[in-house]
Amino acid sequence: MGMLVLCLVACCLLMDGGSGAAAASGGQEVHSRTPDMRMPGYLYIRTTGRCTPQFWSSGREPWPNTVPRDSSVSKVFGSRLLERYEPGLTLLEATQRNDDIGGSAFSKLVKQSSAALLNAYSRPGFPYSAWEIKSLVLEALVSESSAASQAEQFKQANEACN
Repeated sequence: MGMLVLCLVACCLLMDGGSGAAAASGGQEVHSRTPDMRMPGYLYIRTTGRCTPQFWSSGREPWPNTVPRDSSVSKVFGSRLLERYEPGLTLLEATQRNDDIGGSAFSKLVKQSSAALLNAYSRPGFPYSAWEIKSLVLEALVSESSAASQAEQFKQANEACN
């Protein structure tokens, strides 16, 4: 849907010529019937591919039986996660988190690693295996920089996956 909106905006700008819908004709200025629309200085695009946390939290596809939606992240990834996350945090809640934007690296890590784990179980050819993801998450818990780096690697893998 985001790409459709982006394409429509680009087409409108190309058809208008980016000139604000005014043209010179015979020495007189002719204005179109549509008002001059000011475009925002940015376009916000939320990545919603088939492997992102947003996709998994939407419920558009059944989750793998191996990891039910209500499984706690500490049971799935290991009890060491209790040092950083509340005990009741489920995989579904981890994919739904929105505190990863401007939040801590650990918030980003739990969100992206949860999606990566679901992808490992359900997407053939995903670059990480389930055990590899679980191990990498535990290793990344040692510091903010490790968590940020690993979260970014999972994010790239999640967004590149189809």
